[in-house]
Amino acid sequence: MAAMREEHDVLGDLMRGSLDHCVKCTICETVCPVSNVTPLFPGPKYVGPQAERFRTPGELSPDASLDYCSGCGKCTQVCPQGVHIAEINTQARARLKERDGFSLRDRVMARPPLSGRLGTPVAPLANRVLANRPVRRLAERLVGLHHEAPVPRFAGRTFQGWAKRHRSPEGVRRVAYFHGCGANWYEPDVGEMTVALLERAGCHVDIPRGQACCGLPLQSNGQFDAARRYVRAMAAALAPAARSGVDIVGTSTSCTLMLKREAREILGLMDDPDLRVVSEHVYDICEYLVALHDRGELRLDFRPLPLTVTYHAPCQQQGHGIGKPALELMALVPELRVIDMDATCCGVAGTYGLKREKYDIAMKVGANLFGQITAERPDLAVCDSETCRWQIERATGVSTVHPLEILHRAAGPA
Repeated sequence: MAAMREEHDVLGDLMRGSLDHCVKCTICETVCPVSNVTPLFPGPKYVGPQAERFRTPGELSPDASLDYCSGCGKCTQVCPQGVHIAEINTQARARLKERDGFSLRDRVMARPPLSGRLGTPVAPLANRVLANRPVRRLAERLVGLHHEAPVPRFAGRTFQGWAKRHRSPEGVRRVAYFHGCGANWYEPDVGEMTVALLERAGCHVDIPRGQACCGLPLQSNGQFDAARRYVRAMAAALAPAARSGVDIVGTSTSCTLMLKREAREILGLMDDPDLRVVSEHVYDICEYLVALHDRGELRLDFRPLPLTVTYHAPCQQQGHGIGKPALELMALVPELRVIDMDATCCGVAGTYGLKREKYDIAMKVGANLFGQITAERPDLAVCDSETCRWQIERATGVSTVHPLEILHRAAGPA
């Protein structure tokens, strides 16, 4: 416990260095999607820079409202003074969770490989159970998982199983694919389409063995020690590719952001050699494809796709600071009509919106987005983040896909 607290103090100092730059302009309060819909969260400035001044190395946060921060990162993105507000809040929440203890729900929910390994072999049964309303209401009472929350369906197969059988052809460049938990357990078709599209673009695709979880769900739920173990193992699996100069691409914007920046800043892993080299070589898949296109190296001819789709850039994707590369890519598809949504957030924030006490807040946060999508009556909704896709589809009834699926459809048969 003492060692954990000392590590908290060291990594806290990294973010607290920005604390005194706060001028209380309240811009972060204005954009915060959570404080705008509930009084339970007083806002990022109050629980972040303002409250942090009263936290000392030997004192824990007395304010439980801190736990209602969704960790979307909007406050950090808009701060004109460069204060790491969301990161300060995340570290303070970990101290709060350490003091109060971790629930069984949060321990299990924050470990996707555990649920994936348990549910995949019995996917038909597991999916029926998860869709059963009496069972879901019982689960809400017993463990606190809201009965209406958008729980994903197990695919019944894994992307890793497909990857073991796949042989990528030689290409003009090598790229490594970081598939994450979502593509492995729930959406293996996203992984397969990504590999196919990269190969069509002239890439030889490596799929490093030993991939599991990047640790983001654990970090978001305050379980920093376990998160560090997960992200170090993930970085070790990807580091050989990075050290050989191979670019690493991922289809989950939250997971790629975790490896790019969040784990190093929030978990205090700035000096981890594997994570450092991986962070220098990891890209969001759309970011990478746009870079190829800008260099004239994207070898894809898209056929017409006469569809109307809405596009929502999730919070974690915006945290990359790369604009909206998915929009640039979809603009290359003839006859595709893309409507960019201007809503801030879908509300789910990974596991946040699945919890009994936060589900209604998440739905209020996402109400504007859901209303915009429903009003447009699109053929499909498009979003880069898997948890956001599940939230949008559950709330609107509109089939919601990764941008890569649109590009894959437009690329036509291999």
